[in-house]
Amino acid sequence: MRTTVVMVSVFGTMAADVLHVGLGVPYTQATPVFLLALAVIFGAWYATEHTLSVHHINTRRREAFYWATVLATFALGTAAGDLTATNFGLGYLASGFVFTALIVLPALAHVRLGLGAVAAFWSAYVLTRPLGASFADWMAVPHTRGGLDVGLGPVTLGWTLLILALVTYLGSTRRDIEA
Repeated sequence: MRTTVVMVSVFGTMAADVLHVGLGVPYTQATPVFLLALAVIFGAWYATEHTLSVHHINTRRREAFYWATVLATFALGTAAGDLTATNFGLGYLASGFVFTALIVLPALAHVRLGLGAVAAFWSAYVLTRPLGASFADWMAVPHTRGGLDVGLGPVTLGWTLLILALVTYLGSTRRDIEA
């Protein structure tokens, strides 16, 4: 399970990068495609299971929908983060700040406007992807592209180790499990 989280993040990120770099699909086209894929997964999940709650993932089919959603969010997040950074000209750091500000909106909508907990969760979850991708790219890319020039390998390794450590911690302490 712990390595699954890391592998899914790598696969989802690579899906967006391969589509853009390998096949030449612009982020302006890839981002809506991944957003549509995510909407289709959510639609099929809800139509089949009548819930999108992560607290009710207790069958193999629901787990399959969950992992498909996670894969789609990683691909969408990578494409959306790169879209705002490059196509919209914000740069990676500013894109990270934009998505940091946007991630507050689902919480506010939940508290102030009555947005349901499940919708608020998934909205925030989807926004974590471009937020993370933007900051990771900012750390990795060269100074000429507005980054810190740490390099893709060290950034990937550092975040992979941090994610594995956090997942291992939560898996062993179960502090994230509600009573």
